[in-house]
Amino acid sequence: MSSPAIRRDTAAWRHQVWLSFGLSVVACGTAQAHQSDLSEACAFSALPVAVSVAAPAALLRGVVTLTVVSVTAVSDGTVWVLERASDGARMSVRFVGNVAVAVGAVCTLSVIATGTILSAAGQAVAFIPNELGKSLLYSERVTR
Repeated sequence: MSSPAIRRDTAAWRHQVWLSFGLSVVACGTAQAHQSDLSEACAFSALPVAVSVAAPAALLRGVVTLTVVSVTAVSDGTVWVLERASDGARMSVRFVGNVAVAVGAVCTLSVIATGTILSAAGQAVAFIPNELGKSLLYSERVTR
């Protein structure tokens, strides 16, 4: 899944940089407010990483509300079919690991600088990295 590059000398690029900066400042403030509870501060590092099976890049712009149409068990995880509420566009996301959600649940996709966060019921369910996010990921066991 590749998205078109934004030229660095455009207003859209500057807007995206400031939005990313603002989100990171808010995230840092939230992490500092909950310093005593390390499990909340490290929640994103323990998320299952989702691999997009068939997601058009246009579906993942800004914040999108999706409905879970079906959940199918596969040998190494689950496949969710998600439908966009605005126009009925569908995408499927394959999860490796144990992720459970009911059919009919409302999910939200939030696009950030390093990828997309899929959340259900206010809880982050998965992180789908873009090229920048993939470059920041590396194999290391996360312990609690």
